[in-house]
Amino acid sequence: MAITKLEQMFDLLKSKPKKRISVAFANDAHTIEAVYAAVEKGIVDATLTGDETFIKKICAEHNMDASKMEILHEPAELKAASLAVQLINEKKADLLMKGSLSTDKYMRAILNKTTGITNEGAVLSHVSIMEFPSYHKLLTIADVAIIPAPELKQKIKMIDYLVGVSKAIGVEKPKVAVIAATEQMLAGMPACVDGALLAKMSDRGQIQGCIVDGPLSIDAAIDQESVQIKKITGPVAGDADCLLFPNIEAGNVFFKTGTKLAGAELAAYVAGARVPCVLTSRGDSALTKTYSIALAALMAK
Repeated sequence: MAITKLEQMFDLLKSKPKKRISVAFANDAHTIEAVYAAVEKGIVDATLTGDETFIKKICAEHNMDASKMEILHEPAELKAASLAVQLINEKKADLLMKGSLSTDKYMRAILNKTTGITNEGAVLSHVSIMEFPSYHKLLTIADVAIIPAPELKQKIKMIDYLVGVSKAIGVEKPKVAVIAATEQMLAGMPACVDGALLAKMSDRGQIQGCIVDGPLSIDAAIDQESVQIKKITGPVAGDADCLLFPNIEAGNVFFKTGTKLAGAELAAYVAGARVPCVLTSRGDSALTKTYSIALAALMAK
């Protein structure tokens, strides 16, 4: 049975072996609070890289027992990121998390050809689960942060990631909506063409484990009233589990509008590397980061 609240991921993790998270440059309070909360809930063990004095100071200010987390002193952010990735390569950690460094520096450490944690030809994609007060289930979406304009082959891989996450939270056969500006098949709009191709591939079993429909406008994907008014048929319409966006602008605007204006909560990570990599904004709340740790732990092998 599918979970309907992000907090239910904590219960799912109780039946799984505990993982260790490696945090790249954990020099901010929200990251430390989130990791500590995850440790206290028993879902991960943690190794923090960064300025040990600063980390212990934050712990003291927030009444957190710093001894419950391993701290590796490295005050330089790029070196701290490299050290966090090194722990993954040495099999001393099972998942990675971004601390107080920019996304480009974090991704540089992940993608480094010599010391990184990606295989040749890997497609990395940012996958998020969003919990909206106004929607009847959790929504899994991609991509809002990594791939600017995904090609068809990348979209096929992104569907694989979306479906993997959706199944991890209990959805037996996820319904994937390929989003465009319209549900009409307009040959002049690449998003519509890709949506139709992906839907047909799903019909023919070339994409398995899910139901894909597209193109679908956002209202046709998630709003039953719109579906009835527009007389759209199909099992995905108005009941999508997963949203595949045509480009980063569409996904990012949906993502930020949802969190800033619609009261959505979220969990997010980067799929496609050798381990799940937590990627949240430096401005995200400690709760969002804790949920993201839980999601990464859920997806870790």
